[in-house]
Amino acid sequence: QVQPVEFGGGLVQTGGSLTLSCALFGRTPGIFASGWFRQAPGKDREFVAGIVWHRGTTHYADSVQGRFTISSNDAKTTMTLQMTDLKPNDTAVYYCNGDLDYTLVPNPGYWGQGTQVTVSS
Repeated sequence: QVQPVEFGGGLVQTGGSLTLSCALFGRTPGIFASGWFRQAPGKDREFVAGIVWHRGTTHYADSVQGRFTISSNDAKTTMTLQMTDLKPNDTAVYYCNGDLDYTLVPNPGYWGQGTQVTVSS
């Protein structure tokens, strides 16, 4: 598998919006799910949002429910995370993982390089 590549991070004020994209190069058909994770300084990497491909269902962490939206293009080669009403606590490096298992646990060998999102207060 080729590592995914994330785009779209940046600096935004509280209440603002950003859209992140992830190019899922070489995504293997039959992969159960893909998703977004984030890691703030001094904290563990945490789940943000995921797509279960064969069901077309989406899943969100409680902290972002109602503010973030995960989607993909029809070819399932690009995954997008639309983030609205951003808060300082959303500041983190955001990572894409193209291969999640049925419990949405990520394949450790399929991380992108990450993109920084900084929300100023």
